[in-house]
Amino acid sequence: MDGGVQDQAESAHDLAMYASYIMRRTQIYLDEEQDRRLAARARAAGRTKSDLIREAVDRLLDTPLTEEEDLARFRAAADAAFGIAPYLEDGRTYVRRLRDADRRRQERLEEQRHGERPSR
Repeated sequence: MDGGVQDQAESAHDLAMYASYIMRRTQIYLDEEQDRRLAARARAAGRTKSDLIREAVDRLLDTPLTEEEDLARFRAAADAAFGIAPYLEDGRTYVRRLRDADRRRQERLEEQRHGERPSR
């Protein structure tokens, strides 16, 4: 091998070794037509199928969510959180209990202010 080709081969090998440490491996399923078209595009561009897939994923992830997708994500998070603390009472009961406690506290303060003995 001449120096230039050997240097390129060593550089590609080093990059592959390095990339394996910073990338996560995943597996996808393509139908035959997708695989054929992807292979043709990769050959025409002088790139790997994996490189083209990573580029497509980057484009997808760089595109802002639509309003519908954002709402779906919010709903999924709410669904995941629902029931996570079953020991907590429902909101209506909690608020009613807080208001009752505030009302009783206010009554005691009023009784103390007017010199009446607070009931316990």
